[in-house]
Amino acid sequence: MLANSQRFRVVKLLASYSSTDAANTDFRVLDLRKGAGGDGLTSRSRFQRRSEVGPQLLPPRETRMPIDQDWPSVWPGPRSFHPASVPLPVRQGYPARRLDAPPGKYANAELMKIPNFLHLTPLAVQRHCQAIKKFCTPWPKVLENDDACEKHFPIETTTSDYLHSSPSIRDPLGRIVTLQVKLSSIPVEGRARDKFLRLINERYDPKTDLVTIVTDRCPTKKQNFDYANFLLTVVYHESLKEESWESEKCTLDNELFDWQTSASRVSIEQLSSRNKNLEPEHVQLYSEALTKLMDKGEDQETLADYKERTLRMLGHSRN
Repeated sequence: MLANSQRFRVVKLLASYSSTDAANTDFRVLDLRKGAGGDGLTSRSRFQRRSEVGPQLLPPRETRMPIDQDWPSVWPGPRSFHPASVPLPVRQGYPARRLDAPPGKYANAELMKIPNFLHLTPLAVQRHCQAIKKFCTPWPKVLENDDACEKHFPIETTTSDYLHSSPSIRDPLGRIVTLQVKLSSIPVEGRARDKFLRLINERYDPKTDLVTIVTDRCPTKKQNFDYANFLLTVVYHESLKEESWESEKCTLDNELFDWQTSASRVSIEQLSSRNKNLEPEHVQLYSEALTKLMDKGEDQETLADYKERTLRMLGHSRN
């Protein structure tokens, strides 16, 4: 039961609304579908459903690329792989199942790990060459063939570069440097040549006349390159030095047979002074056969050649 004062307030509140005011007022309605946490009273204008419009996504760039596009402008420099910019069906990685194809280029982390050479297309290389052409000088006319190049640049250096997927770009095999030079291009003769061969030891190949120095002690390629040139320089200058004890060297200590200092040459000169018919050409052939016999060793070929040259020198024909 309401008290008299409360009844008076309710009647007064209802009387304050006239018929004109009730038509123009937006009354709150009771919404029974609202959760228990609210008061159930809401306005019609507050809960008007809005249509959600998502972002407008453009199609991939590869679908909009023309066939005759300028690729060096699309991929001007080295960068990680971007699937939407490469109009190629590239695949990389292991499939989830055995019979499936390798994963495609979209959302493929394997393609972003490895370096690519999409910026080194033939057209891009040609443009780079044209850009730096103004800084180049004409090729020297004296280096028209390989023999001239070998004469003026006798030292040949070989190195290797490796590309692989790894936390470090350095490869242990990339530091190895191989230096090769022909012994005939090194100005050493006689005693110096013999000493040079003894210092270089097994690094000299008599069949190809090549001296090969391989360096891999230093951690970088540049350091090994400098070390190889240092070794060649030191061996050359040491071979030119003549120590006091080297004068004690005799003929038996020679690594190869030397016709000029041999006792056979003295005997042939004495024979030539007594026999005027001894031809110098036959003496030269005899010295070559004797040198081959002493250096290579005795076998059927060297003994037969030595016998024939000796008989010719003495003026006898072969039976």
